[in-house]
Amino acid sequence: MGIERQPPGGSEPPYRPPKPTGNSLIIIRKSSFKTTPWKNGGGQTREALRVPAQGDAFRWRISVAEVEASGPFSDFSGYWRSMTLLRGEGFRLQFANGTETALSEVGDLAQFDGALATHCELLAGACSDLNLIVSNRITDLKVRVPVLQQPLAVHSQAAEVLVVFAVAGSIGLQGPGGQTETLSPWDLAVLNWPSAFDTMLNSLEKQTPARAFLANFTDA
Repeated sequence: MGIERQPPGGSEPPYRPPKPTGNSLIIIRKSSFKTTPWKNGGGQTREALRVPAQGDAFRWRISVAEVEASGPFSDFSGYWRSMTLLRGEGFRLQFANGTETALSEVGDLAQFDGALATHCELLAGACSDLNLIVSNRITDLKVRVPVLQQPLAVHSQAAEVLVVFAVAGSIGLQGPGGQTETLSPWDLAVLNWPSAFDTMLNSLEKQTPARAFLANFTDA
C-alpha cells in the first residue's frame, strides 16, 4: 500500500501528478492544483488530476473551474461529464437537444455527454464547480454527493477507483488499510485496491455537516 500526499499549504510545489495504481491512497491538496486554460480559450481550470498525466487525450480528469461569465462550454466529444457546484449562486446549463438543468445549491449535480453543445448561464455572479470527465470507454461510473449526517461506509469493488472530493467542510477518511487522513475543503483523495474495499468517511464539522463528491469506476 502506498500513500502520496501533496503539501497542505505554503509555497506551491512543482506539479507532479501522481499515478493511481492498485493498493494505493493518494491525497491531493487544493493548494497543488495546476491551472490550465479552457479548451475553448474562455477561461481557466485548476486541474487536480488527469490520467494519464501527459497529452490532450486522457482516460479521466478531475478539476475545479472558476466560471466568471456566461458562455459555451468546451467540446469534450468522447467523454462523459459529472459537474457539481462548489461555490456561488450557480448557473443554468442549456443543451443543444433542447433540455436544460440548473445547479443552484452547493452540491447540486449534473451529468451529461461531453459531445453535447452546452451553454452556461450564470444565475447571479461568478461561481466555482467541480468537474469529473471520464472517457466513454468507462461504462460503470457511479457518482453521488452525500451530506455526511453520520459516518458513511463507501464500498468499492475489486480494482475500482474511488474518488473522494471534499465539496463543503472538512472530512475524516479511513482507508481500507486503517490509515486515516483529513480532507480540508476542496482536497481530493483517490483510492484503488486490487480487492474489494471499504472506505469510512465522517464529517469533522460541528454545525453544518460536510458534503462529499464520490465517484466509483473501473479505469478502462
